[in-house]
Amino acid sequence: MRLSDRRLLLMGGDVVAVLAAVLIALRIWSVVGSRAFNVTFLVEQSIWFFVFVGIWLLLASANDFYDLRIVARRDASIQRLLIITLQMLVLYLIIFFLAPRYALPRLFSLYYGFASFALIGAWRLIYPAVTGWASEPRRVFIVGTDWAAETIIGAIGRYAYDEYEIKGIIGEKDEVGFEVCGVPVIGDGSALKQLIDQEYVSELIVTSTRELDGKTFQGVMDAYVTGLSIVPMPLLYERITGRVPVEHVNKNWAVVLPLDNNSVFNIYPLLKRGLDIVLALIGMIVFVMTLPVLALIIKLDSPGTIFYSQQRVGLNGRVFSIYKFRTMVSDAELRSGAVFSRKGDPRITRSGRFMRKTRLDELPQLLNILRGDMSLIGPRPERPEHVERLITKIPFYRTRLVIRPGLTGWAQVRYGYGADDDDALIKLQYDLFYIRHASLLLDMNIIIRTAGKVIRMSGV
Repeated sequence: MRLSDRRLLLMGGDVVAVLAAVLIALRIWSVVGSRAFNVTFLVEQSIWFFVFVGIWLLLASANDFYDLRIVARRDASIQRLLIITLQMLVLYLIIFFLAPRYALPRLFSLYYGFASFALIGAWRLIYPAVTGWASEPRRVFIVGTDWAAETIIGAIGRYAYDEYEIKGIIGEKDEVGFEVCGVPVIGDGSALKQLIDQEYVSELIVTSTRELDGKTFQGVMDAYVTGLSIVPMPLLYERITGRVPVEHVNKNWAVVLPLDNNSVFNIYPLLKRGLDIVLALIGMIVFVMTLPVLALIIKLDSPGTIFYSQQRVGLNGRVFSIYKFRTMVSDAELRSGAVFSRKGDPRITRSGRFMRKTRLDELPQLLNILRGDMSLIGPRPERPEHVERLITKIPFYRTRLVIRPGLTGWAQVRYGYGADDDDALIKLQYDLFYIRHASLLLDMNIIIRTAGKVIRMSGV
């Protein structure tokens, strides 16, 4: 089975388990509440089947429960399931207080929690036995010997080692016998069909169609005609890492541009802007409540202003002023100039370390969101000096300016704090993944992950 097929199978089993858990919880509710458990009762409560499935899929995705590295480890799966169940109970309590009176009993969450934990845990334990041969690693050839081949071999080894078995590399005739990252070049394009039959290969990973010679291209096309899966390296890399490998896409702009984002029927931008305004207004309540306390702490900790502003580059390269609580000593860049902040930066004050860990220093940026300079979700805005330098060093860096920058983003929740240009490249890969796949579901995923980071105080 393909990587996407395995995830769909896992997701389908989870959904069935969630539906069964809701059914069990409703049954217990009917017994405890002395209510008739019949079709009429189930129809009246049918909304909860959709609510709990939706919440489950959102929380499971936000907690990487469909990451096949986690799936392969039963202890990690059960631990992650416990975390998701606890998060579900917290969300249920919120729903309980918002829902109409007597819509659900208070203990319904416990009924559901125990049932879903047991059923989903059992499904994950028997998943390998149920899938049988389908859970065996896919046998693949890599077509190409360039840097992209090294990158995808490393990505498979790190993110999908249980899902793919690389049987060899197809290269030029004079490259046969050499190795790339420990994987041998076993033949050229003329021998591709024979090697596929010999090794029972089911998929070809093509590193670059632009550099294939005639024989190799013909061999790939012959394999495709027989039903073999052909996947470009950038797309597989994106699928298993959640990043776009910008340094390996050459001049193929299609790999880094948004998917179907210009349709006149696309209401996502309007919905996203509405969500930005609503959540920013709610966040302003927190901002106003914490302002007196944070202002006093900042002033007592070190001399200087409470707020500070910097120029950042936003949508389509427009420069705007971003607002934050001051977390560094005054005139922190007087000698160094514009440099990346790093972990353990001595310029950060004691109060600044706390505010950075809890992301409280970002609260004033809610004003930027209301003004339209920023969105709640998007690539973090960088300073003009950094953008000017990185555009010349990193391919497609300018692409991150096609959408509004965000208070938080895919790169922020999937990667640590960027302290140099190498980190900027990795964060760009995550940002481009978001740009290509932006949706309300992905935005909610990022919001949940951000909340988790705030609770864990994992900021820098």
